[in-house]
Amino acid sequence: MEPLQPLKFNDPKLLTKALTHKSYANEQGFLDGDNERLEFLGDAILNFVCGELLYREFSQKTEGELTQLRASLVDKTQLAAFAIALQLDKHIRLGKGVEKSGGRSNPRLLSSAFEALVGAYFLDQDSTVEVVQDFVEPLFLWALAQRGATSSTLNYKSRFQEWALAEFGEVPIYIIVEEAGPDHAKRFIAEVRVKDMPYGRGKGRKKQEAEKEAARSALETLGLLG
Repeated sequence: MEPLQPLKFNDPKLLTKALTHKSYANEQGFLDGDNERLEFLGDAILNFVCGELLYREFSQKTEGELTQLRASLVDKTQLAAFAIALQLDKHIRLGKGVEKSGGRSNPRLLSSAFEALVGAYFLDQDSTVEVVQDFVEPLFLWALAQRGATSSTLNYKSRFQEWALAEFGEVPIYIIVEEAGPDHAKRFIAEVRVKDMPYGRGKGRKKQEAEKEAARSALETLGLLG
């Protein structure tokens, strides 16, 4: 997987805290300056987002099957892989001892940093789950594709992402190009792009509905619906 673009934080201090291991905070004498509380928050958010995604994607799986699949997607090995894809290993602030002992390649440390990043981003975006979903879901879908999920078991967005990863090694980007109507009856138009090239547009009362329609339009244009 190609390195992902860094997240844009409104409050850079939150990002810095998410990347500060307790060994570094202890050495520097910081009070409440490490990422452990953010890690706790991020863990809860990831479990929710992953569970909601799997519920949508795999309507035929039982509770036990979904639980097992979620556990494999939010375990330290998988989250560490996400951290490396985001190049967090290069930016984590570590104490000298942890640095010397190979902390930058430690799966537990990397997975904790990723959880902290998710928690920090959630707070930075006014505790808006939908924004975090937009960031995290492509990672989980990529991991599912690596596990052999096929287009016959995935929805339009997932199927288009599967195609984009196979063709370009990149995940699609969804952009809301138009928003109209009062708050109780919003209408959104979304456009899906890969490598800055538009592939489809869709409308919906919610952003996710518009994005799904954009993906369906893209699949139809590519002749991949069947």
